[in-house]
Amino acid sequence: MKKILAIALALVMVLSLGVMAFADEESYTVGICQLVPHEALDAATQGFKDALEELLPGQVTFDEQNAANDPATCSTIVNGFVSEGVDLIMANATPALQAAATATADIPVLGTSVTEYGVALGIDDFSGTVGTNVSGTSDLAPLDEQAAMIKEWYPDAETVGLLYCSNEPNSQYQVDTVQTELEELGYTCTQYSFSDSNDMQSVCQTAADESDVLYVPTDNTVASNTGIVDNICNGKVPVFCGEEGICKGCGVATLSISYYDLGYATGEMAAKILTGEQDIAETPIGYAATFTPKYNPAICEALGIEAPEGYEAVELEDGAEEEAEAEGEEAEADAEAEEAAE
Repeated sequence: MKKILAIALALVMVLSLGVMAFADEESYTVGICQLVPHEALDAATQGFKDALEELLPGQVTFDEQNAANDPATCSTIVNGFVSEGVDLIMANATPALQAAATATADIPVLGTSVTEYGVALGIDDFSGTVGTNVSGTSDLAPLDEQAAMIKEWYPDAETVGLLYCSNEPNSQYQVDTVQTELEELGYTCTQYSFSDSNDMQSVCQTAADESDVLYVPTDNTVASNTGIVDNICNGKVPVFCGEEGICKGCGVATLSISYYDLGYATGEMAAKILTGEQDIAETPIGYAATFTPKYNPAICEALGIEAPEGYEAVELEDGAEEEAEAEGEEAEADAEAEEAAE
């Protein structure tokens, strides 16, 4: 009897210690404001959550909200986070970061999928560390190498149209930089900007009509509407993209990062900041370590071109390649009909 009682008391003590240890663990609420649902931003958000769940298991509650590509809604979302007193805000994309940086000077704000923080936050001569309650990770790829990619694929092209949303400051930064690089390579470049998805189709049509090649940066409006670009350009005008998600939807090739890995790195930052291991004011912006040249086999098929050596095929949804092959055959038949008519 005494032995049974001793075992029971030991079990009670073990359980009590476990409950005390669990009670001693800090719990955190993290607000996530994502600008718009599309492949790249979705992957970054998932990577962020996975990192925190792995590093602080059971300690983090997420309040995840999406602004449906409306900067004003970003402000509403992050102001709600501030009112609730969340422990940290993750701002996915530039408008979300701008809204969060405006909404609070106290709650830590980590951005991700933001190309250039100096441009986004209006900081001249940006050194790489914001120095306030804001830090995060950048999706900036080597823009000179993206320009060189066009030269590699289409050395005989003469005109490049740069298609982007004028309401995204980091898109403007990218096309300005790429244009300089392309002009040094001998191309004539024209910028084609649209204000939102409502005028995107007409602007894209003009760009396609007037250009040998199109370039699209890491632009959230394009990323959410790749079907518009694809319907206009597929089989007719090659499109080079700033990231893989856009390339899957409408592009020939890209030099891209993994947005999941970028989000995961942001989550690692968040874990250190939440636990006090790292001061956000001293945390420099993080950048992707690797960039992968990729091509879209379906669109290459439709255009009748082959990828240069060293490019990795993007993973397409089932049926995409067959559809592109049919479009390629249709484009070839149209070309033959035009030659016969001449």
